[in-house]
Amino acid sequence: MEMELKEYLSIILKRIWLIISLPVVAAAITAYVSFNVMEPVYEANTTLYIINKSQSSEMTIAYNDLLVGQQLVNDYKEIVKSRKVTSKVIEDLNLTSISPSKLAGKISVNAKNNMRLIEIVVSDSDPQLAMNIANKVADVFKREVVELMKVENVNIVDTAQLPESPVRPRHMMNIAVSFLVGLLVAVGVVFLVEYLDDTIKTADDVEKYLGLTVLGTIPEFSAK
Repeated sequence: MEMELKEYLSIILKRIWLIISLPVVAAAITAYVSFNVMEPVYEANTTLYIINKSQSSEMTIAYNDLLVGQQLVNDYKEIVKSRKVTSKVIEDLNLTSISPSKLAGKISVNAKNNMRLIEIVVSDSDPQLAMNIANKVADVFKREVVELMKVENVNIVDTAQLPESPVRPRHMMNIAVSFLVGLLVAVGVVFLVEYLDDTIKTADDVEKYLGLTVLGTIPEFSAK
């Protein structure tokens, strides 16, 4: 076991330059791409509180006999991302360069707590536009959901604010992952090259691969 560890260490040290250089190069390339090529993405979110107007004094929630849970979340996702809502948002904000389907791709809907709170999140490379879209989507949804699902009262708890920093790309995370992957690849390449190398270089190799006993060796002399 000790001999095997020494052999592994010897293999690594023999090509240590590759094990060091490959992850460093990979991390450097990732850093350049992350900071200079990848477009930053901002997120703006707004939160809605949905209750039944007729039962609001009791603070109970109206789901019109819909099952609570994921099914309700899916219903809201469909409404928020529907052409009816996205088309109205595009019209109100005069977003002539975006289609309803592309706008829907920028929107995500999440249920919070016990399904009373619904969060609408909008992602975009322009922080101002992300905020405007999030607030407009909430406003349009508030109007349309009354007609479509007969929910009588939709309150906007939090309006979207201007995001200060992007959520993607995560520069340090990308660089760290790239470095680790480069390190694993480098170690794998080193051991693969060693495995495929069947040349005999030392007396130990003669005994190991040929099963022969070395009777003697000729020392190497340097010319003077």
